[in-house]
Amino acid sequence: MTATTTASLPFAMRLRYGLEAAAFFAGIGFFRLLGLRAASAVGGFVGRNIFYRIRGVMKRARENLHAAFPEKSDAEIEAIIVEMCDNLGRTVAEYAHLEKFSMHGDNPRLEIVNVEAGRAAMASGKGVMFFSGHFANWEMMPFVAEQLGFEGGEVYRPQNNPIVDRWLVEQRRKNGPKDQVAKGVQGTKRIFTLLRRGKAIFLLADQKTNEGIAAPFFGRDAMTTPAPAILALKLGSVLLPASNERLPGPRFRMTIHPPVSITPTGDHDRDVYLLTCAISDAIEKAVRQRPSQWLWIHRRWPTSRGQDQLRNRGKAQRRDPHQE
Repeated sequence: MTATTTASLPFAMRLRYGLEAAAFFAGIGFFRLLGLRAASAVGGFVGRNIFYRIRGVMKRARENLHAAFPEKSDAEIEAIIVEMCDNLGRTVAEYAHLEKFSMHGDNPRLEIVNVEAGRAAMASGKGVMFFSGHFANWEMMPFVAEQLGFEGGEVYRPQNNPIVDRWLVEQRRKNGPKDQVAKGVQGTKRIFTLLRRGKAIFLLADQKTNEGIAAPFFGRDAMTTPAPAILALKLGSVLLPASNERLPGPRFRMTIHPPVSITPTGDHDRDVYLLTCAISDAIEKAVRQRPSQWLWIHRRWPTSRGQDQLRNRGKAQRRDPHQE
């Protein structure tokens, strides 16, 4: 939403957005005054002691974790949730200092594992989709890529509040890709163009989408975007999973994992389904390595009411047409 369209909104909506933005920037200003290390520490305290006590949200996290890890005890689940809340609080506070995260200098806060895989993929000239999930501070992946010289664009979901959204976009541009691509029809066209030019795309592929594919995720079908699979099959672009983990304090380690691919079956719809499943599987493997680094509060899976419908939809997608 542009400044022009914001000005054309009804007064009540502009007032609401203004009040929301004022509260948001007051918090950002507070964390800015503290400095990065202290802000991250205070954010962690808020996460462990305030976020952790939001009943409805934590109830969802517990349900998700118990379903994903039925073998874990209640105590193990709670330990994961506490660490997740600590990380979430730190991440919120760190938005006031995004420009300070760097791989370089006397005090580097970012490091990369298996950078060779990223360089090899970029050298292919076919375009690379670096995909990840909401791991640790999820803003770090594009920062690392930008500092490594991987040219491209970052895909993001615009915030509902246009004032806050504009600020976030500008903060990402300070330390990450200048090309910020909002999800939507125009965004898809821009992604297509960048990949055709052999550039990189950085996106999070772990959230629910209403229009998507029912792909398995931790043993349960979850609505998943097929867009990365469709683009990879059409353009031959490389699909490269990446994960992020928090080191002590405001420091992070990004890991690039082996590329994701499938053996084409000759049936486009089935290939899209299989490749989407492979993308979900790569994210699941990264989550399993350190569960507390992922954001378990998402409504990633359908409620019990929608399970049967989604299960039937998944069966139809999994059916091999060559066997009919």
